[in-house]
Amino acid sequence: MSKPIVAIVGRPNVGKSTLFNVIAGDTISIVKDTPGVTRDRIYADCNWLDINFTLIDTGGIEPDVNDVILSQMREQAEIAIATADVIIFIVDVRQGLVDSDSKVADMLRKSRKPVVLAVNKVDSIAKFGNDIYEFYHLGIGDPQPVSAASRLGIGDLLDEVVKHFDRDPEVEEEDDRPRIAVVGKPNVGKSSIINKLLGENRVIVSNIAGTTRDAVDTEIVHNGASYVFIDTAGLRRKSKIKEDLERYSIIRTVTAVERADVVVIVIDAVEGVTEQDAKIAGIAHERGKGIIVAVNKWDAIEKTDKTIYEYTRKIKDTLSFMPYAEFIFISAATGQRLPRLFDMIDAVRENQNMRVATGVLNEIMTEAVAMQQPPSDKGKRLKIYYMTQVSVKPPTFVVFVNDKELMHFSYTRYLENQIRNAFGFRGTSLKFIIRERKAKEQ
Repeated sequence: MSKPIVAIVGRPNVGKSTLFNVIAGDTISIVKDTPGVTRDRIYADCNWLDINFTLIDTGGIEPDVNDVILSQMREQAEIAIATADVIIFIVDVRQGLVDSDSKVADMLRKSRKPVVLAVNKVDSIAKFGNDIYEFYHLGIGDPQPVSAASRLGIGDLLDEVVKHFDRDPEVEEEDDRPRIAVVGKPNVGKSSIINKLLGENRVIVSNIAGTTRDAVDTEIVHNGASYVFIDTAGLRRKSKIKEDLERYSIIRTVTAVERADVVVIVIDAVEGVTEQDAKIAGIAHERGKGIIVAVNKWDAIEKTDKTIYEYTRKIKDTLSFMPYAEFIFISAATGQRLPRLFDMIDAVRENQNMRVATGVLNEIMTEAVAMQQPPSDKGKRLKIYYMTQVSVKPPTFVVFVNDKELMHFSYTRYLENQIRNAFGFRGTSLKFIIRERKAKEQ
């Protein structure tokens, strides 16, 4: 079940980024920044009233001249409409209602997406209370007075936001077809791969109900089994501004990855692995998805008997935070190795859903501890009492110890490696939750 997407839209200087940072910072479940992602945080995983959602800040480049404000606002609104489940439209009580607010409100209203109107900079209801009513003219519901800077009214705003989330996941859960997001930089061949798979399997492209304009869902049948491919290359921006395009591609990637079981990260063999590839891979890794790295345009590379090994080493160096990823070298142009992609997807999904019996896990743990003594600090040594698997997708393990502070990252990685040596788990991350338990509780 994917998390709902909430997008913040608003004019420059109305407080979009401040509101984003307050919601992200005040929600305890926020995760740390993705490996490789720029210092400009575009999205955050948040939690309100035990409900998880992904928050997106659509704010891009601040326009230098007033006459491009409306075009920038339109682009932001288009991003929000295309990707979000709920939109927070933020306006400024001190500037009052302006023309561009009204025009973007028209777009949001026509989208039929749920919109929560946040009137920002209301530091005092006594002072600004009457000014809030002006924003009823926008016709998109009751204005919610907030002050992002003073952190006032945020809880009431989030209460309104979560009311719009779909709490009935039954329809989605009935669809057990594997969902595969095909992600990567522009022009690496994402759509070409899907089109080639479609052509070889002679299945007509069908847009599945409920998908956004941005990510096109395509059903492909292979050997009698159905797969849903999510292609993030469905929409092209008119804007040529590099920073805006990069922001937009990351937003598209986040929304596609949220809905996927397995993520195929497409890399251009001619160009090689880049920093932006690492950003995109980090999004999938952070969310615990199954990961396959597909190196496309492999037919265009001059090869020796060592080329594939050298290339794999380079990619692994850049994507060192996900050593478990599977690799496949393909050509969308010739169809080289493309049918093997389905076998790899099946294997990764099987690993994502693998469960290991508690008894076997603890045998591995006992052997690992005997081979490499746990760390100690100031005379106190880490004791590992017990380990059990609590969930799948990704496989998640709870480790009971005497002191969480002694459980260094390096030792957790060591235990992970021992589990992988025994069971593989190729293509999927493993999650470890460390819990303290006193010796007398054993």
